Amino acid sequence: MRIIAGQHRGLRLASVGKGDTAAHLRPTSDRVRENLFNVLTSGSYGDPITGARVLDLFAGTGALGFEALSRGAAHATFVDDGSAARALIRENIGLTKSGGVTKLFRRDATRLGVCQSTEFDLIFLDPPYGKRLGQLALKSAQSGGWIAPGAMVIWEEGTAQDVPEGFKLLDERKYGDTYITILEAPA
Repeated sequence: MRIIAGQHRGLRLASVGKGDTAAHLRPTSDRVRENLFNVLTSGSYGDPITGARVLDLFAGTGALGFEALSRGAAHATFVDDGSAARALIRENIGLTKSGGVTKLFRRDATRLGVCQSTEFDLIFLDPPYGKRLGQLALKSAQSGGWIAPGAMVIWEEGTAQDVPEGFKLLDERKYGDTYITILEAPA
């Protein structure tokens, strides 16, 4: 895995190889990440990355959050309850020298609690496929005040997702066995 563009373009991130099924790690491929960020930076949605406060739920290696930081996001908070994932994220924080603009929480993304900081305007949601954890995490983030009004939510899953009540569907793409759903949070 590598950073696709921005200030850390080409930087290799800590990798789990083809994935660590025991730790539920299934990294977003470089190809899917590149396509996703091409969609986000195409101008169709303005500029959702520059200056954004990013929340990376079920962060895994943190590749999505680190890509956003490389492209100009102001801050990224990574949430994962797996020890293997948190070790990889800590390694990637070191590789990108982003300790001053990142936070890492050991927390179940489906039970976030109340947000103790400024809400987030770009949310990456990449739960284990097929377990309906994305819906629970999104509901938890919304009820806990983690999601800013009008925030953009990027939801990666193994199947197409129903749009949660109050959210607006902006786009939906399929890349192999990966579905990307782009939502706008209620204003």
